[in-house]
Amino acid sequence: MIIALRIFILIITGLLGSYVASQSQVGYLAQMPWLGAAIGVGVGLLIILIDLFFKQVTVRNILSLLLGVALGLLIHKLLMNLLGYANVEEHFKNQFALFSAVVFAYLGGITVLRGQNEFSLILPFVQLESKSGGEDIILLDTSVIIDGRIADICETAFLSGKLYLPRFVLKELQLIADSSDPLKRNRGRRGLDILNRMKNNPLVKIRIQETDFPDVNTVDAKLVKLAQMLSGKVFTNDYNLNKVAELQGVRVLNINELANALKPIVMPGESMQVKILKEGKESDQGVAYLDDGTMVVVDNGRRRIGQTLNVTITSVLQTQAGRMIFAKPSDDSSSR
Repeated sequence: MIIALRIFILIITGLLGSYVASQSQVGYLAQMPWLGAAIGVGVGLLIILIDLFFKQVTVRNILSLLLGVALGLLIHKLLMNLLGYANVEEHFKNQFALFSAVVFAYLGGITVLRGQNEFSLILPFVQLESKSGGEDIILLDTSVIIDGRIADICETAFLSGKLYLPRFVLKELQLIADSSDPLKRNRGRRGLDILNRMKNNPLVKIRIQETDFPDVNTVDAKLVKLAQMLSGKVFTNDYNLNKVAELQGVRVLNINELANALKPIVMPGESMQVKILKEGKESDQGVAYLDDGTMVVVDNGRRRIGQTLNVTITSVLQTQAGRMIFAKPSDDSSSR
């Protein structure tokens, strides 16, 4: 549709250019309507180039700029009306009017652009809304949406800030949901279901961010670049994206790190009851899991697979993948 619209603009500007040339009082233009058509097509190309230049600018930026310029020109108009009552020479008044229009249009535009996060634009009106100084912009990654735990976090009202869903992330999620691979398709549909669940949550407000970067190939790179532009945070559980974002100075909210931080703290010497599910990597080791998925490696537990026993914690190892607990059977452990 965009390509068709651009072709339509070129045709219209070419026809208008040809018509204007044929009606022109300049002799050589009236005799060469094709020159007018060429000029019209050139104007159309200029319009398209301007459109491409502003492609990375959000609609909010453009509306804020237009609003600011309009307010600046309104102040200019009021000032000129006051100046009309003064005994001022017409020549000076005209020079001052041009200067005043440029200055107030610039000041109005730059002022509203800098303060655009303090209000929301709702055409044809402007609705003011309060904003706390510590409110953050949080960009959602595909992986954290598919994960699903973000919906539970939002329902607890612990997550503060504005949630932004970039359009390119939504497109990637739709592509995954339309995949021929059943596993990918299920993951994509789960992500869309999570978004609908969050949308229906009155505590959560998700905004679609239209900014895109056609010259950037990967979604992760686009997400990092957008976070840099908006001074926002990236919400993800992707380990690689986490590291790349941190290297480029982008703050990251990693849902896996949050989950690890909220796991119950266990200390060497404490006891717990676990069920041995499988054998470990080393000789005579058994492996159990806590309810939150934490792996418990039990010495001398291989022969107790399928049994529930009391174990004593010997050490705790914190890794990038999570927490690992090493234990040994308690002297008074009893199988069940």
